[in-house]
Amino acid sequence: MQSLTAKERLAIPPQKMPELPSEVRSKNMDEVATGYSAEQAKQEALRCLNCKKPGCIDGCPVRIDIPKFISHIAEGDFQSAIDTIKETSLLPAVCGRVCPQEKQCQKKCPRPVEIGRLERFVADWERESGTVKIPEVKPETGKRVAVIGSGPAGLVVAADVRREGHSVTIFEAFHKLGGVMRYGIPEFRLPNSIVDKEIETLKKMGVQFKTNFVVGKTRKISDLLKKDGFDAAFIGTGAGLPLFMGIPGEELNGVFSANEFLTRANLMRAYEKDFADTPLWEGKEVAVLGGGNVAMDAARVSVRLGAKVRIIYRRTAAEMPARAEEIHHAMEEGVEFCYLQNPSEILGDEKGFVRALKIERYKLGEPDEKGRPCPVKLEGESFELPVDTVLVAIGNSSNPLISQGMPELKVNKRGNIELLNPETNATYVEGVFAGGDIVLGAATVILAMGEGRRAAKGILLYLNKQPN
Repeated sequence: MQSLTAKERLAIPPQKMPELPSEVRSKNMDEVATGYSAEQAKQEALRCLNCKKPGCIDGCPVRIDIPKFISHIAEGDFQSAIDTIKETSLLPAVCGRVCPQEKQCQKKCPRPVEIGRLERFVADWERESGTVKIPEVKPETGKRVAVIGSGPAGLVVAADVRREGHSVTIFEAFHKLGGVMRYGIPEFRLPNSIVDKEIETLKKMGVQFKTNFVVGKTRKISDLLKKDGFDAAFIGTGAGLPLFMGIPGEELNGVFSANEFLTRANLMRAYEKDFADTPLWEGKEVAVLGGGNVAMDAARVSVRLGAKVRIIYRRTAAEMPARAEEIHHAMEEGVEFCYLQNPSEILGDEKGFVRALKIERYKLGEPDEKGRPCPVKLEGESFELPVDTVLVAIGNSSNPLISQGMPELKVNKRGNIELLNPETNATYVEGVFAGGDIVLGAATVILAMGEGRRAAKGILLYLNKQPN
């Protein structure tokens, strides 16, 4: 690394991420952030203070050696930088785009350095320069592992287990691979081509994929283990069952879960009207209920379809769980934020279509168990807000199909699988492991990857104890 003093490093300003102008990007699905140049990446890397006790590593769920890869970037050795990342993560182009670094690695950085943007830079550099290396796979062991779900947790498990020479087959319910990375995140945040390239690496390692395969319906986990010869199984099916508010009017035409809306737009590309057969409801006055990243994604897709969009959130901006960058981009693109408001009823017309929301006003009260102030309704402050579309983005629970097909799995009241051993992600069924949103509830890509890494270690320990 260039020999700069701490004072000289502190004098280097943060490098702003180049992005498409809001008036351009709000009319297409092109990626908003366009990425650092090589010079910007080196300048940002030089801001790193080389802490003796780097908190950034502790803040990373998969424990990437962040100072090491950043030092390589500062030196212009981009290959060594991406090689360092790939010692622990095979999804750097994904994580560099969608992980909430500001709440994880960067939160523990005294500057903070733009770690995620640097990770994205070297991942893109490797892909665009054609130097992608396929991880080494040890000799075949003859043991087989079934991975259920091709989201981030499942892909990490597949990579780590396959490296050790075990046969891995991923079973995916959809016709396309990638899980929430494909159906839940719009292309203006994470292009599908990026997901495809990351999955291609696994295919070259010898991981097998079976799509349109609904475990729990097409085949039960017990059948995979007892009849099909798999030695272990990992459940990484996510938390894709949307929650609704339970208010009058949710049955009206024009009310959708944000999950369904985004799946139609992202996975099935329904907005490409000349090519796609999947219908997509085109609202003109859209209300999005919720304040997380899914709400931001649904709102920003709606903007690109030509709608006037409002986000209805019952707390204030300070409590909103979405990434600050996504909120900022949504505001730039014209989304209106309605704070301290929440609907109590969805109102319909005589034909059964949405015509308005009955909105209640709130104030903030005492903190809840998570430390967030509780919203308190203001009596007599309700009003009607004319809308023709309501997208509900208040969270998800787990699809019960897996647990119904294997009753011996223990689940909590939200349908999340309970673990026998959180250190190995082993469930209460021998040889079956679980991780990601199916265990955590709706979380982030990188947290799911951390779960996958822990589960992979558990699976490897389990297989090592089994007779050959």
